[in-house]
Amino acid sequence: MLFNFADDAAVAGWSAIDDRVMGGVSSSRLRHDVAGHAVFEGVVSLERNGGFASVRSRPQDLGVPGGEAFLLQVCGDDQRYKLNLRCDAAQDGVNYQATFQPPAGVWTEVRLPLGAFSATWRGRSVPDAAPLDPARLSQLGLVIADGQAGPFALALRSVGVE
Repeated sequence: MLFNFADDAAVAGWSAIDDRVMGGVSSSRLRHDVAGHAVFEGVVSLERNGGFASVRSRPQDLGVPGGEAFLLQVCGDDQRYKLNLRCDAAQDGVNYQATFQPPAGVWTEVRLPLGAFSATWRGRSVPDAAPLDPARLSQLGLVIADGQAGPFALALRSVGVE
């Protein structure tokens, strides 16, 4: 288990990185819900060439040697999200992203095998990047983008590796 959001301390150290960094007006946050889970929520706006909202854990040793897939317990809103993984502490380094779209209003487990992740930098493919190595994992993040304007809310109970 990398993050168990039943404890409100699990959201400490997560921060929003939205399209405001490039002049957009989207906003997001990761908050703890008293029902015992976290909620990634906010509003995505396409104004001012924006269009994404994201949250990211602080850099730390999250490495899991031999990991084959990431498991998320989530309750969605029928929108597409991306799990972002970083294998270094760089603020603006390579991300490994996998897309998932959980059904609305139903708790479900999403399994994302390592092969589902592709290397990106600022939303662009990085074909010559090193393969994703879960033993070097240092940050997790969540993103909503791809022209999905409007409010969003993704509830999370946990993120783990198998």
